[in-house]
Amino acid sequence: MRKLFVLILLMVSLPALALAQSQSERRAWGYAFAGVGGNTGFNSGARFTAGGGGEALFYRGLGVGGELGYLSSNNEFGNGIGIGSVDLAYHFNRAGKVAPFVTGGASVGFAGGGSTGGGNFGGGIQYWPKERVGMRFEVRDHVFSSDSPHFFTFRVGVTFR
Repeated sequence: MRKLFVLILLMVSLPALALAQSQSERRAWGYAFAGVGGNTGFNSGARFTAGGGGEALFYRGLGVGGELGYLSSNNEFGNGIGIGSVDLAYHFNRAGKVAPFVTGGASVGFAGGGSTGGGNFGGGIQYWPKERVGMRFEVRDHVFSSDSPHFFTFRVGVTFR
């Protein structure tokens, strides 16, 4: 429960960091996403995910971020899990309209009063057609223990600052 509190605190703090930046720099942003995917293992099948988060750069393209999301099977939407993540990211070409990135970090999966720790990794691009609004295309994989399946998703979202 303490990990979840720290994650939520981090996510609430990121928008404040975004306000401190000049408009010509892309140093912090928020995003919302939805996506589809699957998982490996005995209970494999199609998955749906949705959520949101934020990132802030602290040294060149290196940044920290956090997000909260929901992951469920496509045929049992109410039987999903919440996922919270705290991640490090590196953004290449961060001043350009197309900015590729890689990310990875710690995750917490929670459902029905219980939780489990794990990790995630992924990457994608952010496309900035406008100064303050962009699009995010990403592939992400979550793993919660050595014997759990990989939950991989392709996510599309909106990015804003």
